[in-house]
Amino acid sequence: MAIPVIMPRQGQSVETCIITKWFRQKGDAVKTGDLLFSYETDKAAFDVESPADGTILEIYYGDGAEVPVLVNVAFIGNAGEIVDPIIAPVMAESGKSDKILESPETKKSAAEVTKSETVREPGDLKIRISPRAKRYAEKKSLNYYNIQGSGPNGRIVCRDIENALSPAQIKRKETQEPTGEFTEQPLTNVRKLIARTMQASLQNSAQLTHHMSADVRKILETRRKIKEGLQNGSEKQDITLNDMICLCVIRAIKKFPEINAHFLEDRIKIFNKVHLGLAVDTPRGLMVPAIKNADDMDLTTLSRELKSAADACKKGNINPELIQSTAASFTVSNLGNYGVEMFTPVINLPQCAILGVCTIINRPVDLGNNTFGFVPYIGLSLTYDHRAIDGGPATLFLKEIKEQIEKFNY
Repeated sequence: MAIPVIMPRQGQSVETCIITKWFRQKGDAVKTGDLLFSYETDKAAFDVESPADGTILEIYYGDGAEVPVLVNVAFIGNAGEIVDPIIAPVMAESGKSDKILESPETKKSAAEVTKSETVREPGDLKIRISPRAKRYAEKKSLNYYNIQGSGPNGRIVCRDIENALSPAQIKRKETQEPTGEFTEQPLTNVRKLIARTMQASLQNSAQLTHHMSADVRKILETRRKIKEGLQNGSEKQDITLNDMICLCVIRAIKKFPEINAHFLEDRIKIFNKVHLGLAVDTPRGLMVPAIKNADDMDLTTLSRELKSAADACKKGNINPELIQSTAASFTVSNLGNYGVEMFTPVINLPQCAILGVCTIINRPVDLGNNTFGFVPYIGLSLTYDHRAIDGGPATLFLKEIKEQIEKFNY
């Protein structure tokens, strides 16, 4: 029996997803776990793996298609097997269609999608149009009010916009526009989200950054012992400098719990547990997964959870609920590996603060008895929302992180 490949629902607020690339084609043999296609929501990018061994019998949506969640996008079965047309999406004469037969499995998805995508236009005219199709129409300066949609419940989809465009309007390529001086590329959904989030953060909060540095001789010595332990077998977990600094941040937060909070305009939500956010640079863009209840973890467990979250982001299979801005209570962003000596991290609202970790620089220091030497110092940049935190407590918190690093032990 043919097995459907379902477009997952990534979070309760996500109603449609965009297929970015198919890695397999109709007729290809696949095994369970093989990568089938990647897709984007308005929050992040993910991959879908094959749910079974078999042959790809049908693919109903191509690259760039916007698909309602919980709808079957393909079928996998035995070679030559016929897919029941009652449960398959309708195929239009001109190619793949976004219209879905309203079987029990798909009727709910279509209703949910159209409910969230119905917008009220001037004159009380209700237009059902997908967000992607709406952006496309606006980019082409196309009036879509009178377009008959071919999507679920008459929803206007991108194909309808394309069919309504004149040859002159569609002449311009959407993917890349080479000219004599430059090229233009459309933003991915993830890049658009990052842009909106960063702009909103700076516009809607009173951000201020304090800079300080900490002596990291003890942390570097601990790191050296751990590396030796990995070689002789006495250590099982590779602990990084960032892991140790995150532990120092957690310890400092316990002494300054007011930092571990969300500013909600008319109130401040102070968390009893530390849900540590970690900024992760991925091929798809910046993601900030949250490590829940990080204050309950020892260094080994914390290191393992940080690495697991970062790997999940890079592979595209992180739980979308963990990358919501509200999932973390405080965030750490480490640019030390890039050689950055000082920077101003941007707060992931509604969080009240974020710590930027910089590179290590050897600085001349008075070692006593009129002796000077070079000591490794790591830069720390704390950005905080002045609406929620005053400069005094913010400085004391940053100083506490410095002291935790300089007296580090585990």
